Amino acid sequence: MAASVALPAFVTDLSDNSNNKTMEQFQNSATHKRFRPKNKVGFGGVALGNGFNVNPDIACLQSVEAAWNAGVRYFDTSPWYGLGISERRMGLFLKDQQREDYVISTKIGRILHPHDDFKLEENWKGQLNFSYEYDYTAEGVRRSVEDSLQRLGIGSLDIVFIHDLSPDNGDMKDDWLKYFDIAAQGAMPELTKMREEGLIKGWGLGVNTIEPILKTIEVADPDIFLSACQYSLIHHRDDLNQVFPKAAERDISIVVGAPLCAGFLAGKDRYLYGGDFPAGVKEKLAALQRVSDNHRVDLRTAALQFAAAPEVVSAVIPGAHTIQQAEENAASFKEKIPAAFWEELKQEKLIEENAPVPK
Repeated sequence: MAASVALPAFVTDLSDNSNNKTMEQFQNSATHKRFRPKNKVGFGGVALGNGFNVNPDIACLQSVEAAWNAGVRYFDTSPWYGLGISERRMGLFLKDQQREDYVISTKIGRILHPHDDFKLEENWKGQLNFSYEYDYTAEGVRRSVEDSLQRLGIGSLDIVFIHDLSPDNGDMKDDWLKYFDIAAQGAMPELTKMREEGLIKGWGLGVNTIEPILKTIEVADPDIFLSACQYSLIHHRDDLNQVFPKAAERDISIVVGAPLCAGFLAGKDRYLYGGDFPAGVKEKLAALQRVSDNHRVDLRTAALQFAAAPEVVSAVIPGAHTIQQAEENAASFKEKIPAAFWEELKQEKLIEENAPVPK
């Protein structure tokens, strides 16, 4: 209730659209047969679901609107992010916008059930009032989509990702292939049917590893994948050399999730979504920072532009839960980075020689 009472104040403060500029350098080509967002600059919804910290409703709503006013028009969320919290917060802003003005993606794979004081402390902070069960069947897809539309308060989705169908999922581990087989028989053909019916524009997987993406390309007809944790200044070889070529052959595109390694490349003392720092990542960060300092380049800006540079990448979705974060992320796509910066990164072998860089 506090959020609804305070809502008019923040709308009044941020409703000026004079700064609503597109990031022209990162427009997607219109020549593709499969659906892509018009612009590569997106907004990820993990922080809106109280990932890492309990974030106030109003601050989260303001961050979404700040991104909108900066020109961002692609928004990604999931029932998993805060077990419904991210979808509700994101939808509270998007429900009042013209539907044709933005692209929205969410995910399927988990059905939420009312459950007061549900405990899941390792993932989402604060109060949780829903538990979950996995469902990758055709019926589960339809139910999950309908539930998401209700939470978002909008009438349609553009992209649906099958979520966390991956060996790094702690609930599945070695059994992930059993879930994959269920999805291959249920969720995947159902999403293809929904695309053909015009209910969605595209579908794929949202995962943190490359194996499920490569396997899905072999057995189904996906349009777009959310590849998280796999394409950043810290780690990008596998996506670059294994996933990107296979996707490009089928005109499938990639949404890059966690381009800042969950804040690691923006000064946060964490790396991705676990509690550990893998060997060598801090040393690589220090080396990247030295090159950035040499060229007076903001490392966070470089990380975001690097993730958006490949032609096969259709969007990059850094998260935000404050106005400042949202504005800074959007502004990073408008900056010009000198070619010498990228040349030095390649000379120092800090990025792969064949990695595309911004022009």
